[in-house]
Amino acid sequence: MSLRLLQIVLPEGVDADIEHLAEEHDVLGRWRDAVEGDRVVIHVLVPPEEAEPIMDHFESRFKGIEGFHVLLLPVEAALPRPPEKEEKEAAEKPAKERLNRVSREELYADVNQGIQRSKTFIAMTVLSSLVAAVGLIRDDIAIIIGAMVIAPLLGPNVAMALGTTLGDKKLIQRALKINLLGVGIALFIAVGLGVLFDNVEKLEVDLLASPSVLARTQPGWSDLVLALASGIAGTLAFTTGLSGTVIGVMVAVALMPPLVTAGMCLGAGEFEECGRAAELTALNIVCVNLSGVATFLLQGVRPRSWWEAKKARAATKRAVIIWIVLLLVVAYLLDRMN
Repeated sequence: MSLRLLQIVLPEGVDADIEHLAEEHDVLGRWRDAVEGDRVVIHVLVPPEEAEPIMDHFESRFKGIEGFHVLLLPVEAALPRPPEKEEKEAAEKPAKERLNRVSREELYADVNQGIQRSKTFIAMTVLSSLVAAVGLIRDDIAIIIGAMVIAPLLGPNVAMALGTTLGDKKLIQRALKINLLGVGIALFIAVGLGVLFDNVEKLEVDLLASPSVLARTQPGWSDLVLALASGIAGTLAFTTGLSGTVIGVMVAVALMPPLVTAGMCLGAGEFEECGRAAELTALNIVCVNLSGVATFLLQGVRPRSWWEAKKARAATKRAVIIWIVLLLVVAYLLDRMN
């Protein structure tokens, strides 16, 4: 992960106690600038895992002071290069202190980018649905992977998992709306294609003749494992600062292909196969969110203050129970089908 530069704006004369902060945290560099309006800007260069506790420190001390701001900027490279940590030193550091992830604020900013109701999101969903449909019909893995790469469903699902972890109802509601929008668009496109394939002679296609389509209408326990792994991979993509597009491929494996399959089967009048593909889609969405919440919790993602954390724990418990109940229901239906 790249380094992080914290810029803390404070009124001049306020004691920021940077020296004490540097003793408690792994601070790679620090300096101070004076700006207009009797304010100072304190620059602190830190590894990504140190950004959150330092931001929490300044937030707790200076939240009520007028003019207080904190900016968090990614730093791709720095000279001189920061010294490499010794493996022994890293191993001796308490696990609780080794977050090995980006800050809570970065996570929140990243997931918010993925739940914007924009023309780009709609266009990417439409394109992903079309590409996935063609790939499924032609049983072409390369085309299906192309649909996975451009699928925009990673952001809304990770946002729902983060909102569940933090007990943030507004974030959950926004993510749910965008998720439903994406699912609705994909279903609309897929149903339309199913109707065309079933009624237009020149486009007539036997959907169930394609092994890729047939595979999505025969859900098994391996699909459950895939969905859980996809949720973990997608969540780690955010918490460790990896490329969401690359890891999004795994999440798209679990979401877009069965969703498009369900829509095409519905449009073609294959209602039994549509039900099975829809069940697989529901199973995948539940698993992706449940494993995402578990990964966030294991990564130490928590609200800043203790009273918010207490409130979030109660909300998270309720949400996790709901997800588990839904998982048991879908798993029961899956077991009956097999």
